[in-house]
Amino acid sequence: METGFLQINGIETLPQFITSLGIGLLIGLERERNPSARAGLRTFALVALFGTLAALLSTRLNSPWILIAGLVCVAIMIIASYINKRGNEERRTSTLPSRDGKADAVQDDRIYEDDPGTTTVIALLLCYGLGAMIWYDLSKLAVMLAIGITALLYFKRELRGFSQKMTRRDLVAVLQFSVLTFIVLPILPNQDYGPYQAINPYQAWLMVVLISGISLAGYAALLVAGTRYGALFLGVFGGLASSTATTMIYAKHSKTGQAMLNLAASVIVIASLVVLVRLMVVSAVVAYGALPGLLPILSSGLLFGLMVAAYNWRKMNRQTELYVPQARNPAELHTAIGFGLLYVAVLLGSAWMKDIAGSHGLYIVAFVSGLTDVDAITLSSLRLFNLGQLNEHQTVTAITIAFIANLTFKFGMALFLGGKHLARQVSVGFLAIACGMLIGLFAL
Repeated sequence: METGFLQINGIETLPQFITSLGIGLLIGLERERNPSARAGLRTFALVALFGTLAALLSTRLNSPWILIAGLVCVAIMIIASYINKRGNEERRTSTLPSRDGKADAVQDDRIYEDDPGTTTVIALLLCYGLGAMIWYDLSKLAVMLAIGITALLYFKRELRGFSQKMTRRDLVAVLQFSVLTFIVLPILPNQDYGPYQAINPYQAWLMVVLISGISLAGYAALLVAGTRYGALFLGVFGGLASSTATTMIYAKHSKTGQAMLNLAASVIVIASLVVLVRLMVVSAVVAYGALPGLLPILSSGLLFGLMVAAYNWRKMNRQTELYVPQARNPAELHTAIGFGLLYVAVLLGSAWMKDIAGSHGLYIVAFVSGLTDVDAITLSSLRLFNLGQLNEHQTVTAITIAFIANLTFKFGMALFLGGKHLARQVSVGFLAIACGMLIGLFAL
């Protein structure tokens, strides 16, 4: 009578066990560096192998309890190890003599610095689970998770420092973005309503989440980077957060001196270039079919603008004390709701003007809405493209007009807030971007 064991070919299962061994060694390597951890290279490697073996036996014997029992055994083993360690340390410290010769409960400072065990316990349990995943043909996911877990363990100090630097406002921003993404978005109906079937509550709010996520990432990066990386990073992060706000802030501070003038011009131009990259990413996510027509135009504007930015960079005095703007939190609920309403309004206005006035009506809406915000008209145009109400050329043209209108608005801010000297420097970069986009548009 054949049993489950006789059906196993050991050579065929060897790659799974080798992968489990590698995962265990990877996570264990990080834990080995922590002197207080009660598990290191060998323990983690053996636990990962044990997870794969338990999954194998559970499958062959058709008994999931073997896998569960293995998990319980690993947990009990490591918890018992920490309890035993703590007891030994308490006995050792309690018998140390004091200065007057009497036994005194002297506390070792290292006890407070040691890992209490919870991190290593959960890491071992995860390692066991990853070993089991490998047996169930989830090797790629298991390896990805192992790398993520190792990084999470390794960057403990950085993560703790980052969390301690967070203000109440920053934490509220994260919570608000979580509300937008994980509470509001799932309950909205994914169905078309209204005139021209252009309003989809779920899609509209998804655009809010997308833009808020990109802006929040730029806002966080700007706070973390500070003045350490120069104008390039200030421009990149400022463009991710809000190129319009970045222009306004640096235009106000450009009058303090020639060095600050050069810095402000460089940051403003770089921030506007980042918007082109944002549009590429948004287009790829929202309407991939429009990307082949939009990519040459955006790339051409990016290339022309980068040449001017590189020239400005060489002129800029690198010894300038960099100014980091106090960016507005982009994940605030009223900001997100305002963008959502603007997106729906532009969507309806574009569809209506396209219906009664053809392409010219759409382009008027694109120019007007693009003066203050290029994201809303971009997302609404891509939405109409997905619905078949705009063709590729109309979509690309509307986005190009909106972006050039936004450049015009930012040039006006640079002129009125920063003066003619800043406007002169910024105009070269803006003209290069606009000319590059127009060349790409007419080349289609």
